[in-house]
Amino acid sequence: MTHATTPASAAVELDGKDLPAHCPNPAMTLWSSHPRVFLEFNKDGIAKCPYCGTAYKMKPGAVAAHH
Repeated sequence: MTHATTPASAAVELDGKDLPAHCPNPAMTLWSSHPRVFLEFNKDGIAKCPYCGTAYKMKPGAVAAHH
């Protein structure tokens, strides 16, 4: 089975306050939920959920706050 690639323009945009990034995100409906997974961004700033394939990217100018 092959998965379609999601263009970066269709990705869910995250801000620094949304980190650490995880899927499912709060906007997703409960019936379509899967176990929570924390996401790692690649060198292009894109992360993809291994369960549902939802793509995530940081908003332009977003700053990741360090704790």
